Amino acid sequence: MMTKEYILLWLEGPLQSWGCESKFGRRESLDFPTKSGVLGITLAAMGAGGCQSELLSILGPLGMQVFCFAEGANDRGLNEPINKLVDFQVIGNGYLDKDPWQTMLIPKTTDGKKAVGGGSKLTYRTYIQDMAYAVIMEVPADHAKWIADSLREPVWELSLGRKNCAPSEVIFQGRFGIQEDAKNKAIEIAKTKSRILTLSVYQNPPSKSHDIKVINDMPIQFGQEKSYRDRTVYLRYEN
Repeated sequence: MMTKEYILLWLEGPLQSWGCESKFGRRESLDFPTKSGVLGITLAAMGAGGCQSELLSILGPLGMQVFCFAEGANDRGLNEPINKLVDFQVIGNGYLDKDPWQTMLIPKTTDGKKAVGGGSKLTYRTYIQDMAYAVIMEVPADHAKWIADSLREPVWELSLGRKNCAPSEVIFQGRFGIQEDAKNKAIEIAKTKSRILTLSVYQNPPSKSHDIKVINDMPIQFGQEKSYRDRTVYLRYEN
């Protein structure tokens, strides 16, 4: 039987975005970090590029709990929608097609040719504002030190869902042998920041009194040919 440990991540910043099943010009965000997003942070810290299907087959199926903390001083009720920002963008515009470097930034057709009418695209990007998330990630004990050390001193820059979403707090918050100890640490951090728990997201629920959501965020492989499968999560809204 696999021996497990728990890594506590604290995800907080002015903007976050956790996409799931978004395609083309409209990129939405879930209300909480996705499994693919959290594993993306982890692998970036480890400097693990490419498809990484073997490592994802080890880390992907293991448990992950997310606790969502809103600012305690706001006027919103606990069950009010999370504050989101929709950013309207035009991409691929203003580049010189005669410059080989700038040409690479202009969107093209699937076969690499120039798009009819130019390469500019209109997009909508959704961002979460004012939230902080404690993520308790279950990891194999023989990987725990490697992951913890990598998150302390990441190989690559870490971001909160998109590269323009910089964290405003240290992400790695500890390595634990017991999951409840990690949760207690998260609650302690939230209290120091005057934040209140609004939503808990479980991969393995402690009881049956939860809303159920199926999301396509379990990564099978990263890299150029990304692949995902569905994952069931259980949501508990705090009153």
